[in-house]
Amino acid sequence: MSEPAEQVAVVCPSCSPTEETVHEVLKAGGGGRATVRCTACGHVHKVPIEREAEVETDVIVSQEDESFSTTVGAPPDEIVAVGEEFIVDTPEAIMLVRITALDLGGDRRVEEAAVEDVQTIWTRAVDNVSVNVTVHPRDGRRDETRSLKVQVPGDYEFTVGEVEEFGDEKFEVEGIQVRDDAAGYRFDKFDHEGDMVFAKDAKRVYARDETTTAWSAW
Repeated sequence: MSEPAEQVAVVCPSCSPTEETVHEVLKAGGGGRATVRCTACGHVHKVPIEREAEVETDVIVSQEDESFSTTVGAPPDEIVAVGEEFIVDTPEAIMLVRITALDLGGDRRVEEAAVEDVQTIWTRAVDNVSVNVTVHPRDGRRDETRSLKVQVPGDYEFTVGEVEEFGDEKFEVEGIQVRDDAAGYRFDKFDHEGDMVFAKDAKRVYARDETTTAWSAW
């Protein structure tokens, strides 16, 4: 899918010489000039376009037990906050990440700041995630509880009361612990039937084993 064309509001010498109209940017040229096309009449002409200067900020991306560093460009006065998500484009991959911490330097971390004040943006990848699952046996024996991890897209939905299958694993979701950096949830843990949490927001899923061979004495 192609990216939508950039649009700017400028006067059109053909149909609107005094009032700005929406134009599509066809080509960004040197010297701050660009070739644009009026969306009202189709006239193509060149106009000067002022682009806001950007600052490069260090970004640390964590994914599973690994992490790597990259940089992103953004207007210096843009406000960023813990919990926000954005795309990072690196030679290794293009991925969606969520801000987990904003480091101002000198061991100072804040929940929100202007980009120009941030030394390092700490993030974790959320387009594909690994979710911890604690599985209890069907007979309720706590000493037989086990842990596993499932790999799912970040927008995968875990719902209390629903049965999930991953390969040989089959379990019913009983509760979901929400991550500290997740936004939009009223509680930090859900255990009522029908409660839903996205995988990228789930710190841990608690479940009841539904596999037919689990916990066999033989």
